[in-house]
Amino acid sequence: MKRVLILSASSGAGHIRAGQALLRAFESRYPEASVEHVDALSFTNFAFRNFYSKAYIEMVNSLPGVLGLLYDFADEPWKDENRRLIIDRFNMRPLIRQIIESQPDLIVCTHFLPAEIVSHLICRGRIKSRLAVVITDLDVHSMWLCHHYHRYFVAMEETRIHLSMLGFEPSRIEVSGIPVDPVFLERKDRGAMRARYGLDPDLPTIYLSTGGFGVGRTREILEALGHMRNRVQVLAMCGRNQRLYDELSGTGNSGKCTMGNVTVVPVGFTTDVDEYMAASDMVLGKPGGLTTSEALARGLAFVIVNPIPGQEERNADHLLEQGVAIRCNNLPALAYKVDALIEQPERLTAMQGRGLQLARPDAAGAIVESLMTGSETEPGNTAERDHRCRPLRKKILRGGLRFQIAGSGSGSGSGRFQPRSLAV
Repeated sequence: MKRVLILSASSGAGHIRAGQALLRAFESRYPEASVEHVDALSFTNFAFRNFYSKAYIEMVNSLPGVLGLLYDFADEPWKDENRRLIIDRFNMRPLIRQIIESQPDLIVCTHFLPAEIVSHLICRGRIKSRLAVVITDLDVHSMWLCHHYHRYFVAMEETRIHLSMLGFEPSRIEVSGIPVDPVFLERKDRGAMRARYGLDPDLPTIYLSTGGFGVGRTREILEALGHMRNRVQVLAMCGRNQRLYDELSGTGNSGKCTMGNVTVVPVGFTTDVDEYMAASDMVLGKPGGLTTSEALARGLAFVIVNPIPGQEERNADHLLEQGVAIRCNNLPALAYKVDALIEQPERLTAMQGRGLQLARPDAAGAIVESLMTGSETEPGNTAERDHRCRPLRKKILRGGLRFQIAGSGSGSGSGRFQPRSLAV
């Protein structure tokens, strides 16, 4: 019986959703396997976990420009990798212990943080697991690069070429798409979905995406849409932002509100994203990797507004290049842009059709099949020939205290993963 560990990180909702999609695919296709899905950040201390999760959301809301600068600054292959690894391993020692003790046969990472830790454990000979890295954006950032790996799964052929030019073995890079919930494989009638959620069957329907945490300028976007000439209905997806949901729900009868020709239907956190997308004609907002893949699977056109500088900017570039999106850089012009698209039904239909051509709704299944049926070879290595795996002994500058950061503990136990707190 194969033991599979899926490692995500709750920095944004997409990494977790990708991990959940892979878990469902493993369970449905290989029920005899022992599969766990773990949030790597549950094994670290509060400060580190807060930095990776809450600090990210705060920067998205208040300092997106700074976030973009940091993203671009760090996008240099192998830049500061030793320093980053020291910090990560110091804060992730409970996770390292659990991986060494449980010795999974296969580790699948949907976030770069656990991926580089697992790669180093393979390098040091502490584990014999195979490592698969699933990139959850259309583009690849240097933070995703690992020296020791068995498979990389990417969204696009361009990304495969990018990795191969950086020295990664082409035979170990697969264009799978980004894993989405297998429910997106099911065809669902648009009219039936609108009826289920009390929507007008005849109005153009816009899926307003703010990400799983409900971040962004939702209220401003809705006010801008209020100037539209055409009547539309907007599914305002609030995610876990209860305050936003309450604000929108409290302004009208039956939980809906009206802004000019726009009927706003607020939607709180839901696991029925696929049905709300099936009821829609287009998605408006932030092109996160998972949202993009889900929207393509449902054949939605994209209206890009306020992409997060960095990965979402790059996702936006790819969508525009592929002819499935338009972009509005100025909110006062948003109503004009959406009106123009609605008033060109042939163009809208062509964009939707192109989206379906690009979609890979069975990405999770394709990844699982590749990993479970592929050959179990030695890990690949990158073209950085002077790379050596060494014990990392570093000095804390303050006080001159020396310490060794290495995976502690050994053994071949197969205990279940339990999050542990680490005192600081």
